[in-house]
Amino acid sequence: MGCGTKEPKITQLCLAAIQRLMSHEVVSEVAAGNVINMLWQLMENSLEELKLLQTVLVLLTTNTVVHDEALSKAIVLCFRLHFTKDNITNNTAAATVRQVVTVVFERVVAEDEHYKDIVEQPVGIQGNSNRRSVSTLKPCAKDAYMLFQDLCQLVNADAPYWLVGMTEMTRTFGLELLESVLNDFPQVFLQHQEFSFLLKERVCPLVIKLFSPNIKFRQGSNTSSSPAPVEKPYFPICMRLLRVVSVLIKQFYSLLVTECEIFLSLLVKFLDADKPQWLRAVAVESIHRLCVQPQLLRSFCQSYDMKQHSTKVFRDIVNALGSFIQSLFLVPNTGNAAVAASQTGGNVPVSTASAQTNPGMLGMSGGVTVLPAFEYRGTWIPILSISAQGSAKATYLEMLDKVEPPTIPEGYAMSVAFHCLLDLVRGITNMIEEELGQVETDSPIAPSDAQSSPSQFSDPQDFHSASDQTDKETVSRAVWEEMVNACWCGLLAALSLLLDASTDEAATENILKAELTMAALCGKLGLVTSRDAFITAICKGSLPPHYALTVLNTTTAALSNKTYSIQGQNVQMISPSSESHQQVVAVGQPLALQPQGTVMLTSKNIQCMRTLLSLAHCHGAVLGTSWQLVLATLQHLVWILGLKPGVGGALKPGRAVEGPSTVLTTAVMTDLPVISNILSRLFESSQYLDDVSLHHLINALCSLSLEAMDMAYGNNKEPSLFAVAKLLETGLVNMHRIEILWRPLTGHLLEVCQHPNSRMREWGAEALTSLIKAGLTFNHEPPLSQNQRLQLLLLNPLKELSNINHPDIRLKQLECVLQILQSQGDSLGPGWPLVLGVMGAIRSDQGESLIRTAFQCLQLVVTDFLPTMPCTCLQIVVDVAGSFGLHNQELNISLTSIGLLWNISDYFFQRGEMIEKELNKEEAVQQKQAEEKGITLNRPFHPAPPFDCLWLCLYAKLGELCVDPRPAVRKSAGQTLFSTIGAHGTLLQHSTWHTVIWKVLFHLLDRVRESSTTADKEKIESGGGNILIHHSRDTAEKQWAETWVLTLAGVARIFNTRRYLLQSLGDFSQAWDVLLDHIQSAALSKNNEVSLAALKSFQEILQIVSPVREMEKPDTPPAINVPVPVLIGTVTATGLGRSFMRTDSIGERIGRYNATEPPAVTDEIEDLDLWWAAWNSWFRIGSESTKPPVSCDKMTFIPSQPFLTALIQIFPALYQHIKTGFSMDDLQKLGVILHGAISVPISSDASPFILPSYTEAVLTSLQEAVLTALDVLQKAICVGSESMQIMYPAIFDQLLAFVEFSCKPPQYGQLETKNIANAKYNQAEWVALNYVPFAERSLEVVVDLYQKTACHKAVVNERVLQNIIKTLRMPLSLKYACPSESTWKLAVSSLLKVLSIGLPVARQHASSGKFDSMWPELANTFENFLFTKSSPPDNLSIQEFQRNESIDVEVVQLISTEILPYANFIPKEFVGQIMTMLNRGSIHSQSSSFTEAEIDIRMREEFSKMCFETLLQFSFSNKVTTPQEGYISRMALSVLLKRSQDVLYRYIEDERLSGKCPLPRQQVTEIIFVLKAVSTLIDSLKKTQPENVDANTWAQVIALYPTLVECITCSSSEVCSALKEALVPFKDFMHPPASKVQNGES
Repeated sequence: MGCGTKEPKITQLCLAAIQRLMSHEVVSEVAAGNVINMLWQLMENSLEELKLLQTVLVLLTTNTVVHDEALSKAIVLCFRLHFTKDNITNNTAAATVRQVVTVVFERVVAEDEHYKDIVEQPVGIQGNSNRRSVSTLKPCAKDAYMLFQDLCQLVNADAPYWLVGMTEMTRTFGLELLESVLNDFPQVFLQHQEFSFLLKERVCPLVIKLFSPNIKFRQGSNTSSSPAPVEKPYFPICMRLLRVVSVLIKQFYSLLVTECEIFLSLLVKFLDADKPQWLRAVAVESIHRLCVQPQLLRSFCQSYDMKQHSTKVFRDIVNALGSFIQSLFLVPNTGNAAVAASQTGGNVPVSTASAQTNPGMLGMSGGVTVLPAFEYRGTWIPILSISAQGSAKATYLEMLDKVEPPTIPEGYAMSVAFHCLLDLVRGITNMIEEELGQVETDSPIAPSDAQSSPSQFSDPQDFHSASDQTDKETVSRAVWEEMVNACWCGLLAALSLLLDASTDEAATENILKAELTMAALCGKLGLVTSRDAFITAICKGSLPPHYALTVLNTTTAALSNKTYSIQGQNVQMISPSSESHQQVVAVGQPLALQPQGTVMLTSKNIQCMRTLLSLAHCHGAVLGTSWQLVLATLQHLVWILGLKPGVGGALKPGRAVEGPSTVLTTAVMTDLPVISNILSRLFESSQYLDDVSLHHLINALCSLSLEAMDMAYGNNKEPSLFAVAKLLETGLVNMHRIEILWRPLTGHLLEVCQHPNSRMREWGAEALTSLIKAGLTFNHEPPLSQNQRLQLLLLNPLKELSNINHPDIRLKQLECVLQILQSQGDSLGPGWPLVLGVMGAIRSDQGESLIRTAFQCLQLVVTDFLPTMPCTCLQIVVDVAGSFGLHNQELNISLTSIGLLWNISDYFFQRGEMIEKELNKEEAVQQKQAEEKGITLNRPFHPAPPFDCLWLCLYAKLGELCVDPRPAVRKSAGQTLFSTIGAHGTLLQHSTWHTVIWKVLFHLLDRVRESSTTADKEKIESGGGNILIHHSRDTAEKQWAETWVLTLAGVARIFNTRRYLLQSLGDFSQAWDVLLDHIQSAALSKNNEVSLAALKSFQEILQIVSPVREMEKPDTPPAINVPVPVLIGTVTATGLGRSFMRTDSIGERIGRYNATEPPAVTDEIEDLDLWWAAWNSWFRIGSESTKPPVSCDKMTFIPSQPFLTALIQIFPALYQHIKTGFSMDDLQKLGVILHGAISVPISSDASPFILPSYTEAVLTSLQEAVLTALDVLQKAICVGSESMQIMYPAIFDQLLAFVEFSCKPPQYGQLETKNIANAKYNQAEWVALNYVPFAERSLEVVVDLYQKTACHKAVVNERVLQNIIKTLRMPLSLKYACPSESTWKLAVSSLLKVLSIGLPVARQHASSGKFDSMWPELANTFENFLFTKSSPPDNLSIQEFQRNESIDVEVVQLISTEILPYANFIPKEFVGQIMTMLNRGSIHSQSSSFTEAEIDIRMREEFSKMCFETLLQFSFSNKVTTPQEGYISRMALSVLLKRSQDVLYRYIEDERLSGKCPLPRQQVTEIIFVLKAVSTLIDSLKKTQPENVDANTWAQVIALYPTLVECITCSSSEVCSALKEALVPFKDFMHPPASKVQNGES
């Protein structure tokens, strides 16, 4: 009522009151209707408009009583008030309308809430229900429905159905209301089908209709010839429509799939370059709103892009953004007013002046800051910060108050579009990764996966494996892939362009981050092409523009193709940048074959590089094949920046070899350590990659490396070592699973090691060895000791390096081995063969340092590691050590390695049992394996047990070294070999000795013999360097001789010391023969040293020199008179009398010896065989060496005295073994040798050492030896059996032959020998020895022996005495002509001794006739001696002469005592000869010529007297038995007397004739001698029995008297005194004459 008064005051109060009532909810439905009607009237009267609005608002908000018509009326009321002229009212009304609309819809929501709890009766609604059929709706919903329907009508400029009474309405307001309802109450539309229906049927067509002017409009087309003018787009409506569309798409996409497709297509069209700038800006803002809703985008993709015949909406949106951005750069600066305005600085928030001059600079107090901006080909677009990431806060979509299109600042659209892209990328990736993460957590593989990769990505393959779980997953996967496939091209194009144009670090960072995220996402989804494309983009960004890296220039399609190379054409990049406004931070050399000039790196390049690193670091697992791109790029960057690999493969800033071409600013210098650090971390993180990704990484590095290798061929430039260094780094961090990458990794590094470029090679080796060392020291699970396969795998490349010939590589290899030994030596186990193989693979031609290093390793092994290595490797150690011995580079190494072999043998000896056990165990295993495979076990020296084989290998190695070309090595090896066999041979199995003898020792002897006999005789000037060589070693031949000596001695010693062991082997006798053969060939070699040593060895095997005395053995051969049987007792322990036999005639010999003894046991027979074999060898050596040479020239080889001495000295010992079977033949053979040996002359240069001076009567040792040999023989015969004694004569013969040497030295072939006195020591002449002492000693022996054996049957039978006499006849007849005076004196005394023994024997056997021929010999001998033809020397003294005469007297005495008394047992002829001889001695017949000799002989008065007396005594002895003998003596007397008479007569004649002249001395002497003889004769006649003297004899004596008286007149006093003596005895004849008869009787 109060309001009806229309009085303002009252109305105000009433309205206030009504409001109060309403607020207390005391208004009924009817009352409310009334109130509204009342308000309506007030409105029509335009009263209290604001209060009205307030009242309506209160009425509607406080309760829900206003329904239906009343409600519509109230709403209309508000609308009406909105369109008044009053601005405040308008605005208030607008607000109220908005609130009222909201209230209406809120009621629906509340109503739904209220009824939700009550079970609804499901109401069947027909699908295409009429829009009027709202009967099914509840009251509030109905109101809302009617309201919304009318709003649509109004916007469409149609009459409303429900809001009766509307007068006017604006589209802008209507669209705003629609937008707010749709935005605020989406659930109403989604829950109630009726509302959904409205949306589809009313709202969408409306929007599309209203959009039409915008679509048709083309900027600038008003100038074209199109006939109908096109309606211009209207900013407010357009903008509001876009807002509605945004809401529709956002809230009701699921309801309006088809419609949205249209909307989106429209949106895309609005971005076209020919649309107004503001329209494009608003459209971009709308799109931005969509871009921050990834789920929505996903639905687009599902609904459109993935449907067959639908528009590819999502793809279009992205592409549109891309082309939009591109078009912004390409827009010409004309055409659009807004753009023009902005270009001239209209709304740009920059001071106009500076903007005009330089759009990018901001003038600030003299400093210049750069605005963030994009710049491309001269187009400069600033970047405005518009909204926070991930929220689309629009500027122009919010300008609801603007009617005219606003001017848009430059760069705004670009910035929004830029953010769209970033948000799009961020949204999609976050969404997909989240879902991926869920899939992974659901998948069964997840747990393990989570462990293996700390970052949240995993390998695409894991999804495939889990993908069969649910269809849902497969579907979602397809969606993700489609989304990425749809958007990547557009994104990439836009981002690449922006990256190129960006001048702002933050913007660049964002772009790169987007590219990185996309690359990672593609990688995770396994979309190779798109992944590679993004990576390529980042890579290109990292490198300088136009950089010639073909990897990146290949088209995206061909990216999956791996064939590419670093050297390529300078292909332009897809979007080559304009002149960069970037700061250049580094200048370096490009990595190319022929680097032309330098290239520059900008800070943006470095930024890209860091992105690339972070991509590789965080998303390595999904890179797959794109590792190649990434790494190739990094390699180039690293190269340009001049980073060089350091220890462990990390790259450090270092100067390139090329020097000054790399220039780095300080800005980048601080970055470098960081970059290098990240690089290292990148490869460290490879440990978190799964196996497949790791393989991708390794493959990529290998291909890179291959290229680098190609580039480095043929030049010595610094190669790129990036790949090699990184392979090393990757290997090192992945040690825990090294097995999976070891082969490709090391395989490649081995190739690198063979590269001709030394730097490349060196790094390959460095990497490889570091990896091997790291691999061995790493704590593997299980440890290496339990994982032999892995250990061998790790060591294998080390072995492979041996196939490379570069010394630097081999040095690295060996250094590595050395380090491994030092750190890991104890735990190498099965790796030993490989390690040893490496040392053994060094060849002689590989340089000293290599050999030295390898040898160092070996020394370490031998000194420290023999006990820790498996015993099966010991043989390899032996081989390797042996091979070092054979290296001819460095003598010391060879010698030391022989020392090592000795140490090794020592080790074998000490640890023998253990080694043997282990080897046998191993052998059993191998045997079993071999049997299973059905093959035979093959190892050297097979049948021998394995431990013995080890020894045999050692011996064989030393054996090889014994024939090395270098003498020092041979010597050392030989000594070692024999010492080892000597010291440790006891360990060998019995049977193995067979191999040692035949395969090792004899084989060695053969080789040495062959080398020695073929050795060069050329003189070696010096021993290398300035070493002087002794003349005894100055030819190869002499050096080999030493080796031969050593070897032979060694073998002989073994035969000696191991005699019993060897003898039990089956073929000992063959071995013995071979050994003897070797000794023989050595002994007969034309080298004194060898031949003498051979004999020493011969002595040794005969055990002449007992091994114990080896050490203190004197230098000279031992004196022979040691008690031989003692030394040899060991061998012939059974005593000397045992009968041994030679198998050649066993039967015969057994028969010949005392058959009572049982035949000897076999081993004894064998033993005997051995000795006979030795005898035969000895004989061959002797006969060959003493045989005189056929021709004589300078080069004739004549054996030396020590050799011959040794040879002969062997015989006594040898004889002890064979004496029982020693036959005459053998004795003859011996004789030949003895004779030959004695005959050999000495070379003049040796004579001073051997010959006694000529005057001393000393024997040489050879002569001693010969006599000793015969002595031994003779002693043996003496105690031997009867049958042996027939050898006596042969021995006599031998000795007598030697006796002859005293007068007739032996000839040695045709060789001319000089007498020692005439030889010159410095000439190579041969000197005959002084044989006299020898002959004399032989003679003594003969006498001695004869004294013992004179009565012996054989001696008698063989006419030994005759031979002795015959032999003595020579020196005796020579007498003074003998070479030595002592000879004939000794001969005489010997003859006397022999005869004193021999004559009785001869008389004994007189009847047998055995001595018949001896007598004439003896007679001749006496005669030749007593009346010698040689004259005494002039200087003979009287005493000497008298002494010699006394010798003659002794002979005559012998005749008188030993011969003449036994004349009846002696042949008459002999006695006759003796008589004649005595006669001649008693007084020599006058000879016509007085020679000196005659006179001298005559001076032997004593002798003559003796002869005379003997003669007389013999003549008148009582013992004359036969008349014949008496006759002989009478004959002798008358001859004697007659000769005396003649002499006297002649003397008287001469005396008378000569007158005063004295007669010659000789004649005087003669007469004196005759006178003496006469007196002697008369004495003798007186002493004789008268009956024995013949009367004739007396008559003759007396007849001398007158003649004697005649002589009285002589003048010589001597003659007178002699005459006196002769005349005195005549007194006895002075008898008175008696009667004739008496006289006759007497």
